[in-house]
Amino acid sequence: MNLIDPLVDIASNLFSGAQAAIFEGIVQPLIYQFGLGEFTEDAFEAVEWFLFGALELLVLFALLRPLEALIPVHRFTDKRARWNDFLYTALHRLGVFSLVIFFALTPLIDGVTGFLHLQGVQPFNLERLWPSSLAHPILLFFLYLVVLDFFDYWYHRAQHQWEWSWALHSLHHSQRNMNLWSDNRNHLLDDFLRDIYLALVALAIGVQPGQYALLIVVSRMLQSLQHANVRLHFGAIGERLLVSPRFHRTHHAIGIGHESKGEGSLGGHNFAVLLPIWDVLFGTSNFSKEFAMTGIRDQLPFPEGVARDYGAGFWSQQYLGIRRLLKLDKEFAP
Repeated sequence: MNLIDPLVDIASNLFSGAQAAIFEGIVQPLIYQFGLGEFTEDAFEAVEWFLFGALELLVLFALLRPLEALIPVHRFTDKRARWNDFLYTALHRLGVFSLVIFFALTPLIDGVTGFLHLQGVQPFNLERLWPSSLAHPILLFFLYLVVLDFFDYWYHRAQHQWEWSWALHSLHHSQRNMNLWSDNRNHLLDDFLRDIYLALVALAIGVQPGQYALLIVVSRMLQSLQHANVRLHFGAIGERLLVSPRFHRTHHAIGIGHESKGEGSLGGHNFAVLLPIWDVLFGTSNFSKEFAMTGIRDQLPFPEGVARDYGAGFWSQQYLGIRRLLKLDKEFAP
């Protein structure tokens, strides 16, 4: 007897019931109270993604928090660090940050595609480039994942290369107590720009909304694992197939992951988001076996650094990021 199908049906019914209960009991009354009835359908879908995000948080906590307690890399020097990073994660996973941007850009891309059709120009589509992939949905999903990861690798390198972008991205690297929630510890403007970039790439290669949502969820779950405070690696072969916590920790290491290579130029190692092959191909890989301490050199006290403050809480971190971007922090430099 197949026990999987009944379990899937039960889970699906529970999820649908929870979605309907939240929508009808909380969201729908608010929509009508504020005269926003035209957004009813969008709001119902938003509740669905809110629940997906909540489940994602529960799964991450259930799987990774015990590992952090069992095989930690370091003891925390700041007990508030995990809670502050959790705030960022909850904001992104429950607020469907990336998905909102994707759906907002869809009409624009559709308009451009329609215009190109009228001009006799056939827009690029990954499925047309490789038609046989349509018969294998899993293969097509992986193909999309590889393409998006390739573009994400170069975006990540740009975040370290361009001074204005590093002014924002440095917040992510300033966490000296990395943990399972640290992936989303980013300046909101930094995330906004990256999400627009990835959404445009996804739309340009023909990713459908349902596929994009799943791609985002898979990518986020793996990135949470990478940032977890766990003494974990994938072995000589596995380290080269998928970014591990040790591989990515090297990217966050002081003096290794994002060290200056000259005036106005930021270098470093292990920029790959999911697949280390990009670092191998483009000469930025570092397969160190050390579980290094993380942070930025200028956070260190004199003479190693200047004891720079990147903020202890959400609002101070956002504020200081804008100051660095506008070059109001005179001591900040690549």
